[in-house]
Amino acid sequence: MAILVAFGTIDGAGLARSEDTSVDALQLHGPLARLLRPLVRLFIRTGMTFPALSQLLRELYINVAEYDFALPDKAQTDSRVSLLTGIHRKEVSRLRGAGAPVNVVPAALSRTSRIIAYWLAAPDYTDTTGAPLPLPRAGEAPSFEALVSTLTKDVRARAVLDEWLDRKLVSLDEEGRIRLEEKAFVPQNGSEQQLYYFGRNLHDHIAAAVENVLGQAPAFFERAVHYDDLSGPLAAKLETRSRDLAMNVLQEANREAHSACETDAGGDWRWIFGIYVYREQMKPADKDIGKDAS
Repeated sequence: MAILVAFGTIDGAGLARSEDTSVDALQLHGPLARLLRPLVRLFIRTGMTFPALSQLLRELYINVAEYDFALPDKAQTDSRVSLLTGIHRKEVSRLRGAGAPVNVVPAALSRTSRIIAYWLAAPDYTDTTGAPLPLPRAGEAPSFEALVSTLTKDVRARAVLDEWLDRKLVSLDEEGRIRLEEKAFVPQNGSEQQLYYFGRNLHDHIAAAVENVLGQAPAFFERAVHYDDLSGPLAAKLETRSRDLAMNVLQEANREAHSACETDAGGDWRWIFGIYVYREQMKPADKDIGKDAS
């Protein structure tokens, strides 16, 4: 049994990030195959065929080359995009401007997330342990009506409450107070909310790892603790414990960020702090890879 702690790596090999930033395509084959495998499993199970994925990748290659690799004070040309991507110039000309947006937040999702985050962070809405207080429907803060009106003027608190009761994000206790349910933290499988954060969270995690591989300085914090060759009960116990630790850290980070934002002048930056937990039964091939890495 061995512990490996990864420092800014994509494949979790337990090695410190190299200062050499020259990475060629052949070096990426192994890590990318491992990274993409669960995504390919998702594609096949949901019916996304290879031709459909290929078309999406073609559009994204052109989109990234057009906007992320433009030269200063020079218009990006079809020829240069073709040179960067290896896609024929006629295809580049046809597809420029395409590419799925990655930063569009559905309005209802943005409103829900902001209200829940406020409920979990504002001192008036949490108890001494940091847990969200049960709220009366109306009245002065802390109340559900005051909570919603603090964050949005576009939707009435009653409409938000009806929606959340239907989605089981909240429940009513015996005194008629509104309680935030654990489901509010865990989006429903396949829901718009889950799919949005699926794209956003994986994008940000991968973006941090990519910047570290390319030599971002200082490196983004991107580390993991992992043990192999465990029994099933111990793996389950460690997962449960790590979930509790992670939730405590996330709630504390949310409270500190909320407090800091109260006096922040605002700007054009964004910040994210995420934690993931995973366990699986190892296959023989996985065990061989683990022995080679250690």
